[in-house]
Amino acid sequence: MAGDDDDKKKLEEEQAETETVEDQASEELASKAIEKPEDAVEPQASGMGAARYVHAAFFLAAILGAYVVSKLLMLGWGLLTEWPAAVRSVPQLVAYAEDEREGFTLVAGAVAGTIAVIQVYRREGIRRWADDVAMELSRVTWPTREAVMNGTIVVVLASTIGTVYVAILDRFWSFLTTLVYGA
Repeated sequence: MAGDDDDKKKLEEEQAETETVEDQASEELASKAIEKPEDAVEPQASGMGAARYVHAAFFLAAILGAYVVSKLLMLGWGLLTEWPAAVRSVPQLVAYAEDEREGFTLVAGAVAGTIAVIQVYRREGIRRWADDVAMELSRVTWPTREAVMNGTIVVVLASTIGTVYVAILDRFWSFLTTLVYGA
């Protein structure tokens, strides 16, 4: 019986040691996973997450739609004022100056753009697609400022070297053709 108790104690001690080693290993792995490079930029917390990009895109679409519709309405109004039959039928077309027309068409364009974007936003499929796109864009690892600067410098230098090389070849061939054919 005493031997069984000793065996049980040894087994429990071995299990405790194994658990301790496993705990230390998992803590070490977790700490390595959490460690970030020194130059890593922490993303700023945002209450809306990727949804803010979706809302911003729809807002910009509304503004762009309002602008395009207002310009089309202004163009249409201008064409109607040049059409004598339309002016005879609706004399109010020429009752407003161009500045006043622009104000009316801008308001009408804003209303039309807003209504169009709201109708599109209500469609579940389009909104889900926009959310998916924004979510994927939020997962992108964007290059650092230093990487962009280095890449830009490489492109500018390579372009300069290529331009100088082609210019030298052009001068050389120009000299040869002048030498052969005479000027």
